Amino acid sequence: MLQIGQRWAEVYMKDHPAVTIQVTGGGSGTGIAALVNGTTQICQSSRPMKDEEKASVKQQRNAEVIEIPVAVDALAVYLNKQNSIDHMTMEQIRRIFQGEITNWKDVGGANANIVLYGRENNSGTYVFFKEHVLANGDFAERYQPLGGTAAVINAVVKDVNGIGYGGIGYATDLKAISVAKDAASGPVAPTMENALSKRYPLSRFLYWYTAGPPVGTIKDLVDWVLGPQGQNVVKDVGFYPLKDGAQSQ
Repeated sequence: MLQIGQRWAEVYMKDHPAVTIQVTGGGSGTGIAALVNGTTQICQSSRPMKDEEKASVKQQRNAEVIEIPVAVDALAVYLNKQNSIDHMTMEQIRRIFQGEITNWKDVGGANANIVLYGRENNSGTYVFFKEHVLANGDFAERYQPLGGTAAVINAVVKDVNGIGYGGIGYATDLKAISVAKDAASGPVAPTMENALSKRYPLSRFLYWYTAGPPVGTIKDLVDWVLGPQGQNVVKDVGFYPLKDGAQSQ
């Protein structure tokens, strides 16, 4: 969420010159740890906070965690543009990333070894993918963890046999394939309509978290992000804006 956070900060500070916003990356786990220890006022996370993490905030900060959905994302599966495959099932993707399928010909592609790229384990996207695609199983030993989604994109763009995953907002110069929930279901593209309707099987909210209800300048920023201007930034960056009323879901 670094990209969207930076854009929100840039646009908001331009219209509110008295406010200074510092945005730091490092993965959802880094942001959550900062919320626990009090070194950030807002934590961005691409996965829901765990109960034990919320309990740590309560213990350390004496405040309840407030969860604020701020955007919708389709977690995309990336392929190189030269790869002939345009859709796969969740099961095929799982078997690829767990090392059970190692050649593209086994899923209808060329006779070539599959090269796996993805995020490091402090990433919320890594956690979401591990939970929802691998059913909390382990990644294959050949899996190459990279420090950011931009690095995953760069790797797949340069590797005709590569596969990776990440937010739809980063999907440039490569192919974001359609995904079928199972063998009996048709493949669904990671479009805004399909993400908002939850037809796309890897749809997810992107979150902000605060320790206690946001007040003052923080509340003003949150309200702006959830309003028309902030949600227009969501679209500009390439993610999907909340549907009406989605903030309360």
